[in-house]
Amino acid sequence: MSDDTPFPPTPDAKLRTPSNLRLRMIASVGMIAVASVALIIGDIAFWLLAIVIALFMMAEWSDLHHVEPKTKRLAQMALSVPLATMAPAWLVIEPHDFFTLGLIGGAAFFVVIVTRLPRLALGVVYCGLPVLALVVLRRHDDHGLLYAFWAMALVWACDIGAFFAGRSIGGPKLAPRLSPNKTWAGLIGGMIAAGALGLVLYDAAGLPLHLALCSPVLAVLAQMGDLYESWLKRRAGVKDSGNILPGHGGVLDRLDGLVPVAPVAALLVVTLPSLFA
Repeated sequence: MSDDTPFPPTPDAKLRTPSNLRLRMIASVGMIAVASVALIIGDIAFWLLAIVIALFMMAEWSDLHHVEPKTKRLAQMALSVPLATMAPAWLVIEPHDFFTLGLIGGAAFFVVIVTRLPRLALGVVYCGLPVLALVVLRRHDDHGLLYAFWAMALVWACDIGAFFAGRSIGGPKLAPRLSPNKTWAGLIGGMIAAGALGLVLYDAAGLPLHLALCSPVLAVLAQMGDLYESWLKRRAGVKDSGNILPGHGGVLDRLDGLVPVAPVAALLVVTLPSLFA
């Protein structure tokens, strides 16, 4: 499907039924609980959860680009190499983050050379980079748990704020060609919710103020990630990236906002303290 071809209408009516909304809410609470428990348990549990999610993301990315199963498995195996180097046992080596970042680039290069599919190689970076960012956040000094939770929770808050603001206020559409239900009111509601979460974490948990103040900006990134994945699905002619999550579709459908947020959040955590010292 070319970029100029009109996108097929999205069957959104089903998503508005009470039973489907209830299923989505239950699934959302369950996913948030699993991610939070993995964060609290420690580095190993969080890493294991992250690599499973990344491999599912890679599979769904491949399906969105109509890649044959054999090539999809090759991309997953290539991605598994940098994912393995994120294991806590490996982290005794100090420059590991740059090494892993280089391996992600190397895995993408390997995929594009072998498959001649640049978009599949882009998927390796798309799925691997946010996982590396979350792992870096989780183990960053004594506040790693807080930083990783902040990065994930601001996306959850943005989604919730955008959903309720969009439904209650409505108004002009944000990007009707990509996502007919998204509105400017939803975007602003998501930014307000993410900003409020940042301030709550600043007051109650000691999140640095500059990170709290960056939360609304990261909420905009989350919405952009959501729209990008909507474009991918429209281009592929599918409604969802997968069907593994009840009421949500695929893993990419749920984590599309976190993909751009996590790397930027990691950069803010690592680089901004020196500016505010």
